[in-house]
Amino acid sequence: MEVEMAGKLYLCATPIGNLEDITYRVVRTLNEVDLIGAEDTRNSIKLLNHFDIKTPMTSYHEFNKYDKAKQLVEMMKEGKNIAIITDAGTPGISDPGEEVVRQCFEAGIQVTSLPGPAACITALTMSGQKTRRFCFEAFLPKDKKEKVAVLEELKNETRTIIIYEAPHRLARTLKELRETLGNRQLTLCRELTKKYEEADKTTIDRAIEKYNEKEPRGEYVLVIEGKSQEEIQEENKQKWESMTIEEHMEYYISQGNDKKSAMKLVAKDRGVSKRDIYNQLIK
Repeated sequence: MEVEMAGKLYLCATPIGNLEDITYRVVRTLNEVDLIGAEDTRNSIKLLNHFDIKTPMTSYHEFNKYDKAKQLVEMMKEGKNIAIITDAGTPGISDPGEEVVRQCFEAGIQVTSLPGPAACITALTMSGQKTRRFCFEAFLPKDKKEKVAVLEELKNETRTIIIYEAPHRLARTLKELRETLGNRQLTLCRELTKKYEEADKTTIDRAIEKYNEKEPRGEYVLVIEGKSQEEIQEENKQKWESMTIEEHMEYYISQGNDKKSAMKLVAKDRGVSKRDIYNQLIK
C-alpha cells in the first residue's frame, strides 16, 4: 500500500563510459528531484557538472546501504523525491540500490527505474554468443569456498554466462574457469562504450595464453558459452555405460519403476532399443 503524499524513488542509469549514453529523462529527473543518493559523490559530481545539474547529493554506497536507506525512506515519507545513481550503469545491478528498493516497498514508497546503460547487457549483445537465455553472476565471490561452490553450479549451466572481472584478477579467474568449465567459447569485452572498447571472441585456453603474455587493462565483462545439450548427453551416456545393464536396471527399479518401465528408461539412456536391452538381460 502506497503512502499518501509520499515522495518517490527514481533509480537512474548513468553512462558506463560514454557520457552521450545518458537519457534525456535521466538528466531531467536528476534536475527535478530533491536529493541524489550517489555511490561516490566525488565521482558523480563530474557527471552532474557536465550536465549542469545543481541538485544536492548524499552518499549511498555498499557500506552504509542499510542505515542510509532508512534515512532516505523517512525523507520520502515526508514527500521528498530521491534519485539513486551509481558510479556507472544501472543501480541494483552489481551496485548499490537493491536495499533501498526493498525498504521502499516495505514502507509503501513508489519506485521507478529509468532504463539506460548496463554493462552486462551491452557485453552480451555484442559478444557473438547466444543471447536468448543467459545468467548473470556479476563478480565471483572473494571467499574461496563460496567461489568454488558458485563455479560448480555454473559447471552444468546451459545458458550463456556473464561475469564481471577486474584486470588484476582476470588471469586467475580465467584459470579457475578453465579448471571447472573446461575450454569453452568466451568473449572478453573491455572498456565498453569507451575509446578503446574491445570484444575479443576467443576460447578460455586462448585467453589464458594471451594474458600470460599481456597485462590486462580496463574493466572486463566475460561472456561464456553455456554447456551444450550434446555435451550433457555424451556425459550421461558415459556415466550409464560405466554400469552394467543389470546395475542400470536396478537403479530405476529402486526408484519404484516396474521392470518394463525400467527397461524403457535404460534403453533411452543408452541410445538403444528396448529390444536390445531385453536381449542383453536374457543373455
